[in-house]
Amino acid sequence: MTITAYTLAVVLNVFCLFLGYRFLFQPAAAAAGYGVPADPRGDAGAYLTIKGVRDGTFGLVGLALLAFAGARAEAWFMLAVALVPLGDTLIVLRNGGTRAVAFGVHFATAVIVLISAGLLFAV
Repeated sequence: MTITAYTLAVVLNVFCLFLGYRFLFQPAAAAAGYGVPADPRGDAGAYLTIKGVRDGTFGLVGLALLAFAGARAEAWFMLAVALVPLGDTLIVLRNGGTRAVAFGVHFATAVIVLISAGLLFAV
């Protein structure tokens, strides 16, 4: 179970780094994948950059916690960070995104992050 817990945590953190990169360097495509398309040349550009920095930071902090503080610290981090995809679910629903993306991407991500937290607490 230890290998599974650590592997899932690393994959989730690396995925956050990928999302951050995508929002910083491919903002239009990333916004469409998020479920609420935005024009990065307009006012939305700053918000897409903020999301990129936020997601990338979550990935870096998660990897640092796992490497230097251990599974229990990472578990608490994952538990707290699970609020973000839950919030993203509501954002997509409230801004005209599809239920499929809201629940199939964001809510499902929250569930996976919570499973990761549970596995890390069990290690």
